[in-house]
Amino acid sequence: MADLPGYMVTCVQSGKLAFLAILVSGGIVLQILACALYNNWWPMLTVIMYVLLPMPMMFFAVSDASSLFTEASDNSWLNATKFLTGASVVGSIAIPTILKHAGIIGWGALTMELSSFFVLILAILCFIKMGDYDDYASL
Repeated sequence: MADLPGYMVTCVQSGKLAFLAILVSGGIVLQILACALYNNWWPMLTVIMYVLLPMPMMFFAVSDASSLFTEASDNSWLNATKFLTGASVVGSIAIPTILKHAGIIGWGALTMELSSFFVLILAILCFIKMGDYDDYASL
């Protein structure tokens, strides 16, 4: 993108941000609809895990989010980050599944909860992929 004019780079970056905003909004809408359509607000427990999900990255892997995708590391803080992030991801899937198994929510709410989870994870992965700040340095 180095050969594009500045206004085109700005337009492309704005489009990426709009795409992220649409993904996050869609995930939040699915989360709320999973509760509101079935008049059962227990699935909102997964919001706790959504809040906890980025915390290990913010505290332990501040500047190098792409290092989470490497296989082995000698850095114990990075390994702790991977473990806590993985535990949050598993908890985000486990909470609605346990609620369904206990008979508290139905199949529709479970489906909407899991689709909300996958949309929000897709938004997080797109944000990490888009986190290359070299594109913004040319603005």
